[in-house]
Amino acid sequence: MDPTLWAYTPASGRSEHNSLVGYKVEATDGGIGKVDKHSDEVGSAHIVVDTGPWIFGKHALLPAGIISSIDIAAETIHVSRTKQEIKNAPEFEKDQHADDAGYRERLGGYYGGFIG
Repeated sequence: MDPTLWAYTPASGRSEHNSLVGYKVEATDGGIGKVDKHSDEVGSAHIVVDTGPWIFGKHALLPAGIISSIDIAAETIHVSRTKQEIKNAPEFEKDQHADDAGYRERLGGYYGGFIG
């Protein structure tokens, strides 16, 4: 598994002083929801997105390495994946996968298979 997938890139603009909860999340082809939770944990940094009506009642865990930019003024996070790529990712169950290393490994394998 690519360790850089689970870390914010310097180009993302991530500042540990700002909470990302509530930020809108934009895939390369449109909005997918809002940040419900985020983690800056070394080797496991990620955001959990409440997809709202887009994928009704679902959440998506996105590794920090796919965040291309964070616009603090607009409270928007841009990710380098399409809506379909995110929708096709291994399903995230908030209560089951929050601390599941096996799930993160599967997810890392999935997202690590895409270029860029």
